[in-house]
Amino acid sequence: MTIAKGDKLPAVTFTTMTENGPEQVNGADYFKGRTVALFSVPGAFTPTCSAKHLPGFVEKAEELKAKGVDEIACTAVNDVFVMGAWGNSASADGKVTMLADGNGDFAKAVGLEMDGSGYGMGTRGQRFSMIVKDGVVEELNVEAPGDFKLSSADYMLGQL
Repeated sequence: MTIAKGDKLPAVTFTTMTENGPEQVNGADYFKGRTVALFSVPGAFTPTCSAKHLPGFVEKAEELKAKGVDEIACTAVNDVFVMGAWGNSASADGKVTMLADGNGDFAKAVGLEMDGSGYGMGTRGQRFSMIVKDGVVEELNVEAPGDFKLSSADYMLGQL
């Protein structure tokens, strides 16, 4: 079942790259007590994700925070090393936290996985964004396959 507005996020573990190497991130703790702008991309270093999606959130980080967002996070079904390298290449440090969903546990738990096997990518997460307040989905924006409209930083700014 796909997650919906008003639903609590499932308890899953992400991984993030730190200066000390990979570290586990307990999802329940991460989202507790704050407002998080979370967006998901089908894959790090892929065309739309690298040219528009992540850069949009990096560019609009201060505007999102000025509207009450405590944290901005990007997730993808990629390993922590790829997510860390992608975040570094996009100058996301200090602006967007890169949460690796290496096995796709989060994408599956929220019912927003997709089959990218036709492109040699296997099971991935769909392109979407959500505003999460204290672990509860306040806004959910799921893109149609191939689209990039509803999950952008600009669209999210209009929701805050």
